[in-house]
Order: sequence, then structure tokens, then C-alpha cells
Amino acid sequence: MSDEEYNKLLNRAFEKAPDRAAEVSDFKIPKIDMIQQGNKSIIRNLSVIADRARRNPGDIARYVSKELAVPVNIEEQRLIISGKFRDDDLNKRIEKYFEVYVICRECHKPDSHLDVAGRGMFNFVCEACGARYGIKSY
Repeated sequence: MSDEEYNKLLNRAFEKAPDRAAEVSDFKIPKIDMIQQGNKSIIRNLSVIADRARRNPGDIARYVSKELAVPVNIEEQRLIISGKFRDDDLNKRIEKYFEVYVICRECHKPDSHLDVAGRGMFNFVCEACGARYGIKSY
């Protein structure tokens, strides 16, 4: 096969292939459902967030605790945070968690899991594209 024939076939294949930029994902990062009780902020939909992330609620609680530098507690599938926080601040923390620990930085899909790699590290494994990379633990 000549180079010219090969280039024609390659161009034809690229024309028929779907445009990756046109891919639309129906995945949405859930917004928190929060209430204030005294000096505590309570996220009532922790189980929904954990299910969407396919992560353990305790892992999300640990991340939020480290990010805000306050103690947290899980009671009846609710995350109780010591201190008053605005819901937009907490939403930003949850979005950051999804960006770092759930959504693949290669294919931008949420089909992933974390493997413990060692001291202070996780191996991020994307089940959609097969990407593997190390990320710092929370």
C-alpha cells in the first residue's frame, strides 16, 4: 500500500469517527442539601453524593474534614460538620473532590476507583479508558 492510499484511508476513517469534543456526558456532580443547626452544618444527602462518586461516605467525610480543618461525624447518612459554613463553600469542596478523586483527567469520565499505593498515595484507575496515575491521599 502506498503512502497516498494510506493517507486517503486514514482521512476517511477520521471523517467517519465521532467527534470527541461533541461527546456529551449526563454526569452531574450533585449539589449538597445542607441545613444549619446551631454551630453545626449538616449535609443531609451524603449518601447521594457517595453513591454518585462510587466512594465510601467515610472517605468523603475524611476529605471534607481535612479541607475545612474541622471535625466531622457521620450520623444516619448525614455528614455533621462542626462549624458554620456556607453551602457554596461546601459545594466547591465537593466539586474539588470529584475533580481530583472521581473524574479521570484523561477522558473526563467518572468511571474510576482508587487503589492504595502506599504511604500517602492512591493509584487512580479509570475503568473507562484504562488510565492509571498516582494522586496524593486525603
